[in-house]
Amino acid sequence: MDPLQWYKIAEVQGRLDADLIKSLLEANGIEVELIQEALGHSVIPVTINGLGRVQIFISKLKVEEALLILRDFPGSIILFSPESEE
Repeated sequence: MDPLQWYKIAEVQGRLDADLIKSLLEANGIEVELIQEALGHSVIPVTINGLGRVQIFISKLKVEEALLILRDFPGSIILFSPESEE
């Protein structure tokens, strides 16, 4: 994963929400990469102390489109927009 090409669009607690978001974005033509701590993604998932946190990365070229898609996602999601980083 080239860090210059990818943008962290969101973080969620748990793989279930991450997989739902990934499916939603990919259905709209947006390539997605999920990053999660190895312990949080084990046979018995651990979600305490942030170990279950999953970071969602997309192409920097699709940020605005993805934000529009995710703004009404009915889960616990932390969105990152380019404006919030300035």
